[in-house]
Amino acid sequence: MDHFVSDLKQIRERARSHMETGAVTESYKADRVEVLNEVLATETVCVLRYKRHFFMARGIDPESVKAEFLQHANDEQQHCDRIAGRIIQLNGAPNFNPQGLSSRSHSKYQEGSNLIEMIKEDLVAERVAVQSYAEIAHWLAENDPTTRRLIEKILKMEEEHADDLANMLTKAAS
Repeated sequence: MDHFVSDLKQIRERARSHMETGAVTESYKADRVEVLNEVLATETVCVLRYKRHFFMARGIDPESVKAEFLQHANDEQQHCDRIAGRIIQLNGAPNFNPQGLSSRSHSKYQEGSNLIEMIKEDLVAERVAVQSYAEIAHWLAENDPTTRRLIEKILKMEEEHADDLANMLTKAAS
């Protein structure tokens, strides 16, 4: 049976050097802070779009759709908080500056003029996030398993949002 073997003396020495960097160690190779700030911008844009759609939803039975919009906005806000927290752990600074928010975001802020258009715009944004976050998780691979798991958890929620929205479109068409 193979056993995990590591030079614990060397690991302990490396842990003592540069303690001020917290959890960030030499094994963190890729620059994740910039990418995480793009994810933060994407999630922030999603919060804003969902909130607008929540307040603007009108039409046949908008209450269930409004409730979904509000839930998605709250979920996206939680994603923002988790991403910002991870950026801090990586000794970075979360970029909440509204100037340039749109250019940092992977998805676009599209309003939609009616309930169906709003749902479609949200679905497009969720599909962009799913594709983008899957690529980020792959890019992180084993270089940063903590950030990768965070992105994968957010990705799972974005997939659920996309399914919810696709189901809402199906119901609206029938």
